[in-house]
Amino acid sequence: MRILVTLLVLAIVGLGGWQLLPSRENSDATITVGTTDTITSLDPAGAYDAGSWALFSNVFQSLLTYAPGGVSPVPDAAKSCSFPKSGLTTYTCELRDDLTFPSGRKVTAEDVKFSFDRVKKINADVGPASLLSTLKSVDADGLKVTFHLTTPDATFPFKVATGAGSIVDHTRYPADGLRSGTSVDGTGPYTLASYTKGKRVDLEPNARYKGAVKTGAPIELRYYADPDALEKGWKAKDLDVASRQLPPAVLASLNASDPDMRVSEADSSETRNLYFNTRASSPLHSTDVRKAMAWLINREQLAATVYDGTVDPLYSLIPAGLTGHTTSFFDTYPRQSTEKAGKLLQEAGVSIPVHFTYGYGLGSGAAEAEAKEIKRQLEASGLFKVDVKGYEWTDFQKRWASGKLDAYAVGWVADYPDPDTYAGPLVGTGSTMNTGYSSKTVDGYITNSQRYADRSQVADDFRNLQQTVADDVPVIPLWQRKEYVVTDADVGGGQYLADGNGVFRLWSLSWI
Repeated sequence: MRILVTLLVLAIVGLGGWQLLPSRENSDATITVGTTDTITSLDPAGAYDAGSWALFSNVFQSLLTYAPGGVSPVPDAAKSCSFPKSGLTTYTCELRDDLTFPSGRKVTAEDVKFSFDRVKKINADVGPASLLSTLKSVDADGLKVTFHLTTPDATFPFKVATGAGSIVDHTRYPADGLRSGTSVDGTGPYTLASYTKGKRVDLEPNARYKGAVKTGAPIELRYYADPDALEKGWKAKDLDVASRQLPPAVLASLNASDPDMRVSEADSSETRNLYFNTRASSPLHSTDVRKAMAWLINREQLAATVYDGTVDPLYSLIPAGLTGHTTSFFDTYPRQSTEKAGKLLQEAGVSIPVHFTYGYGLGSGAAEAEAKEIKRQLEASGLFKVDVKGYEWTDFQKRWASGKLDAYAVGWVADYPDPDTYAGPLVGTGSTMNTGYSSKTVDGYITNSQRYADRSQVADDFRNLQQTVADDVPVIPLWQRKEYVVTDADVGGGQYLADGNGVFRLWSLSWI
């Protein structure tokens, strides 16, 4: 799924010499982690973003989870899960019998059923209900949970292992609305000791936790408004770990020989795309207008100038390293061409320059510099006029979810290690990205691909899907990120913190 390339910075000269250093006097001391991610909700039914799910994977438990680098889910809250031999429309799990909520109440199959049912019932605009589109109903009997699916879906276990499958206490969460306040009732490896919105989360090891991992050191998770603020916190030694995301220039200059830090660099399946509002009311409704933009975007220049080479240009919806990856956008739009773009706009009969709004999330890495560069590239042709504006992250989500933006750039962290996570949620009918795009052809490829338990057999479906997307252009892929985690020389486990499976393993961090 991801090829981990870990550059461990040695604290003293000599291979393995760092292992000879004395441990911290208090191995139970809090490890402070900094990030530019944002938490939009503490309720699993109300959030579908990387920052919220990173927290969920620590304070909630799903039936299944992923081992570091794993491509198949393994039991966590469940003892076992499986499809029956007869097909892929029924999925059953046997719950562990030793799980308890913070209140001391035992976790039951009814809690699991309740958790999935409420995600679908609440169907929050920025929630994960779309991820459970093939789930028809859930039955609970003792410790047995049975999921009934509308169509064969071999990817359903992957979805169970995500934040959408977080198990909540049915006596503490409303069935038909999101829970307010700052309390969390989960069974994950950590308990939420305190939460200050946009600032800080304090996590304590959960002594009641029973599952696939071992609990780790106490964690203080600090949230920074932007990469520059994160960099200042790191340089001031306010942090023991910095992750997602230091400024590109800082990442590009990381030195593997620096004795004061340890650097983990990994190929990642995180991508960033430019999405378009394809509805009739949008200036980008015409396919020819969107194709014209595809002829003008220069990804190599974007990666080199804005990101200092810390991302790779991406020419397909599915990133490199996953089954079905292609170069469909390069094949269809092999070079920048103002001539071809102009001809398309003339044929579309639209007024030139085409005027539209472009939104991005404030504090989202180099999003502001990226927006300015894309605006420059499009306007240099004389064919487009772009109004760029940044929004606070929660406001940004609501704006794209309600169709108020013509175009918007959003990063996508894989929910699970399968190309399906880049299909339905991004370009399927009713997608999370809410572009208004709907294609029976694309939906057909998605549905057909889910019928294969052997995921190596889905390559043709996803190749065809990506070519259709390149022809219709509801989205333009921009880049694929590399993952960087920087830790103090006394902190180990940074290489396991994130590996593209949507799990943020804070429990992997430890004092050396």
